[in-house]
Amino acid sequence: MKSEIVKIGKVKIGGGLPVVIQSMTDTPTSDINATVKQCIELYDAGAEIVRMTVNDEASAKAIPEIKKILKKKGYENIALVGDFHFNGHILLNKYPLLAKTLDKYRINPANEKSFEEFVRIAIENDKPVRIGLNKGSFDGDIVKAILKYVEKAEKIGLKKNKIVLSLKSSDAVDFISDHERLISEMKKNRKIYALHVGLTEAGTGTQGIVSSSVATGILLKKGIGDTIRVSITPSKNDSRTKEVEVCKNILQTLNLRTFTPKITSCPGCGRTNKKYFLAMVEKINDHIKKYKKTKNLHVAIMGCIVNGPGECKKADIAIMLPGHQEKQTAQVYIKGKLTKSLNGKNMLKEFFEILDKELKIR
Repeated sequence: MKSEIVKIGKVKIGGGLPVVIQSMTDTPTSDINATVKQCIELYDAGAEIVRMTVNDEASAKAIPEIKKILKKKGYENIALVGDFHFNGHILLNKYPLLAKTLDKYRINPANEKSFEEFVRIAIENDKPVRIGLNKGSFDGDIVKAILKYVEKAEKIGLKKNKIVLSLKSSDAVDFISDHERLISEMKKNRKIYALHVGLTEAGTGTQGIVSSSVATGILLKKGIGDTIRVSITPSKNDSRTKEVEVCKNILQTLNLRTFTPKITSCPGCGRTNKKYFLAMVEKINDHIKKYKKTKNLHVAIMGCIVNGPGECKKADIAIMLPGHQEKQTAQVYIKGKLTKSLNGKNMLKEFFEILDKELKIR
């Protein structure tokens, strides 16, 4: 069974459509220029849906202006989501233009003083609602609770194609089991809702990336999830777009979506001319970035003859460097066949010429 398709502005999720990436701004929403800038950065990085905090009157007033500026700059396709806690129904009632401007409302029923009123406003404005519970702010059976909130919302009049669910947890094991139980319960009731998945408060650096990738990846492999976010704490000099890049890598690794050419490269070992090999991998990666439209491409960069021939034969274009004890000749493969041998200081330049020629044909 598939969920119904939910339309969020110009973005569609669910119903078996490709998984959509979303992110959230960390600027004060009332700072219009900073928020607009970050929305654009996130969208350009690959986030089709961008969520913003709406927690006070200043942020509520800013949303229509943010939308207006984004449209003027040519970014009208960004789906804007308002993140509400505690006072969502008050702000949406007081500022009708806010309610009209947003493409989706996000609510945590455990934090909302009037869930019923919130849902009625969404119905009046024909907006979808993401009903999300977070174990950090909820005690009890999170799966049973969210299904009760969904039932309540539908009784008020919110249609199935206007509902997105999310169960948030900072514990990867709980996160996976909760979603498995939710899917099981929805199948029993023969009501499948669109799902947003993403481990919350995952941490920073390697810890955050690994835990998010494992937890989200397991669910996606099971077919669970219509839109995803990676909630990692950015390091001091990190861009907010890093979480979007992680999402893209998760989806591409699982063959769910393709964003960039696939690069296969070995980690190097004692057989490898480490200094030359690492420099070549970096330069080839940088070179390929300019071919943004050539997504369905597999490039292999191998350091020696052990696994080199096998991996090179699987790639569209590949280069296998000589190890320390091997003949100092780099072999180039195209579409799985050994086509040329390169020698000397100009090996990389010659490989780029071959690479460019092949990529221009595509």
